Amino acid sequence: MPSFDIVSEIDHQEVKNAVDQANREATTRFDFKNTDSKIDYNEKELVLSSSTEDRLRALYQVLEEKLVRRDVSLKVLDPKTIEDASRGSARQHITLKAGIGQDEAKKINKLIKELNLKGVQSQIQGDQVRVTGKKRDELQAIIAACKEADLGVPLQFINFRD
Repeated sequence: MPSFDIVSEIDHQEVKNAVDQANREATTRFDFKNTDSKIDYNEKELVLSSSTEDRLRALYQVLEEKLVRRDVSLKVLDPKTIEDASRGSARQHITLKAGIGQDEAKKINKLIKELNLKGVQSQIQGDQVRVTGKKRDELQAIIAACKEADLGVPLQFINFRD
């Protein structure tokens, strides 16, 4: 019986590469000169810091460009509000969203049930959704429907088995 898993994962190596590229651009671009703009990266969040709020927004835009160029969905970013830091500088924390939460998993199950495909079942398994069906075409229709629906998290479809 054909099946596949719907997951939401982050390619941390690509995010790290995008952050490195954005930091490199911030050190060489003229409009970032003497602003101490930088992006700190760890597995769960990014911290943007710059001398002014305006430069911080520009740095965020540079980061978005680099992520898009490396095929990382911008849905993984959850920016918090810009806060004042020491000596009049600005800082912004951006958390990285990974995994499908219970709410998103229920939305995916509801979406699959609304398609009214016979012989298709979906079940939540931790932070992923397993979909099984009798026909490969039905599973491909589910993948297409999930790609069209905006669920707020980036979705990947893995372990497709016939």
